[in-house]
Amino acid sequence: MTKKKALGRGLNALLSDSNVDERLETDVPVTHTTPAGGILEIPVEQIEVNPFQPRTHFDQEALNELAESINVHGIIQPITVRRLAHNQYQLISGERRLQASKLAGLKTIPAYVRLADDQQMLEMSLIENIQRENLNAIEIALSYQRLISECNLKQEELGDRVGKNRATVTNYLRLLKLPPDIQIAVRDNKISMGHARAIINVENPDTQLFIFNKILGDDLSVRKVEELVRELASRKETKREATASTPSNREMAQLQSRLSSHFGTRVAVKSDGKKGEIKIPFLSVEDLNRILDILKIQ
Repeated sequence: MTKKKALGRGLNALLSDSNVDERLETDVPVTHTTPAGGILEIPVEQIEVNPFQPRTHFDQEALNELAESINVHGIIQPITVRRLAHNQYQLISGERRLQASKLAGLKTIPAYVRLADDQQMLEMSLIENIQRENLNAIEIALSYQRLISECNLKQEELGDRVGKNRATVTNYLRLLKLPPDIQIAVRDNKISMGHARAIINVENPDTQLFIFNKILGDDLSVRKVEELVRELASRKETKREATASTPSNREMAQLQSRLSSHFGTRVAVKSDGKKGEIKIPFLSVEDLNRILDILKIQ
């Protein structure tokens, strides 16, 4: 019950200053390096990475640029950590800043110290990264999925937490239904989320991959992909209607059997759904007259 109540308080409550004060009073000694407001200078080697980090790729060039900025201006925004044991911390958010600080040669880094169990940390980490980092669409989608499955959030609750409406959340989650090759292309910015949203409207995975390869091969814009999807959908509907209007093999066999019985000879019936023919063979002039009598032509 306590864990559920904590998750329901939202990110601000999870990151409340009361948590910092309690941690400072009980576990972390205040030194001359501790700025006002509960921010500690923590040795970078005492901070382990965040196991719940939603970002899976960091651009090395961007990290180098951030390291150069840190050398000039220092850390403008502290990272956020939780304390695991004496002189041991775990990162909650700010992995780019931490990595860049190491590249810049910093020995310590300013950090907020928070109280959080694993589930709270997961929610805090995911929401902070979604709101503050430039995640790609697949990383956002995976973060949304983890918040739903691991933090027991409904889509409406998730939308409130991340400041997005339900339709936006749904559009991201739908990306995870695409074939892996397409998801990787979205992650690597080879195609945009707009391309992916157009492809997801196609149900068949093989057709999805066909459109994806057309995008790469022909450098299609999002609008062109949307037109292609509508064209393929129209073809499918036309084919479906044609199939629906074509008599089935069973129906044709039944009709052929009834006609053969009616005329007393083997009648052949052929049709392509639009046109066809009926053949009534006769063995002699007398047999022909018999069939004409049945047709009431004589």
